[in-house]
Amino acid sequence: MQAILALEDGRVFSGKAYGAKGECYGEVVFNTALTGYQEIFTDPSYAGQIVVLTNPEIGNYGTNADDSEATHPYIEGLIVREFSRVSSNWRSQQVAEEYLEQFKIPVLAEIDTRALVRHLRDHGVMRGVISTLETEAPKLVAKARSIPKMDGTDLAKIVTTKHPYVWDVGERPHEPVAVVGVKDQPPRFAVVAYDYGIKQNILRKLRGEGCKVTVVPAQTPAEDVLALKPDGVFLSNGPGDPEPCTYAVDNIRRLLGRQPIFGICLGHQLTAIALGGKTYKLKFGHHGANHPVQQLTSGKVEITAHNHNFAVDPDSLPESEVELTHINLNDNTLEGMRHRNLPLFSVQYHPEASPGPHDSHYLFREFTEMMEEWKR
Repeated sequence: MQAILALEDGRVFSGKAYGAKGECYGEVVFNTALTGYQEIFTDPSYAGQIVVLTNPEIGNYGTNADDSEATHPYIEGLIVREFSRVSSNWRSQQVAEEYLEQFKIPVLAEIDTRALVRHLRDHGVMRGVISTLETEAPKLVAKARSIPKMDGTDLAKIVTTKHPYVWDVGERPHEPVAVVGVKDQPPRFAVVAYDYGIKQNILRKLRGEGCKVTVVPAQTPAEDVLALKPDGVFLSNGPGDPEPCTYAVDNIRRLLGRQPIFGICLGHQLTAIALGGKTYKLKFGHHGANHPVQQLTSGKVEITAHNHNFAVDPDSLPESEVELTHINLNDNTLEGMRHRNLPLFSVQYHPEASPGPHDSHYLFREFTEMMEEWKR
């Protein structure tokens, strides 16, 4: 069956349909990672987006329950060059096409993804429609133009958990046999994590560092969080524009100085706004697993995973209160900051990246060290 991608600027790509049949709508972005497609499928930060993968073959190692970052995929649709209907991996439990079809995710394949990515790089990400139902391109272009823009859209309150829950699952080895001696530390800290679209490997990393994690909905009042008597508060990643999330910014302001705080991605952006900063939308965002980020204090370079469309304006932050800690070497965007006087730090990238890279895992340890010092 044929499928069509229509972009809001009138560009159209035709290819072969896989996965679910029908239509999907969203902002079209591209990800340059060579592996980890299931993490991409299930990352809640991709809500409202159609994802183009630049790796030419996708689906060859199938899917499995352990590698999901949420209970279901959050991408609206998938675009690839070649889509494998065969999985060749000892850990595979379901082929990728069946997995996406199960959750009604359309897939467009056998198009020139290089041309599409070049178009998005030149003109910026834009709204689009994938359809197996409509063959008239002008009608699909009109549909693409009618989709709400990501700018000004609060998706965190849509993807967040509806009820608080306790996460008590640690890191899991991926070896084919049991690994002797691999055990999680017993809980030493109580952490409350705001779920703006949290990835499960963040929770695994926190648990692996000895934290018992209570996950709460995005709109939970700060007073309710403090009533749980946490040793620290975590602000998660998530989709959409940070600026409409005024409830989150207000809660963060009420938590400043009350408990140690660690934020990732959207949590980083919301923290910046709470400190008086501003955010802006990137031309085509950062989506990949090999972005070089430099620590400004040591000069060390980390290879990092990214998934964000918005960034923090470093010039908008109060220099007397905020120290810039990390910078992206590709485009010099801000990747990390720390408060000069309060127990608070945040990063734009994803130190929990699974399957990798692992260069930034130390940040979870720094969070526990901050909580340990705060408790003294």
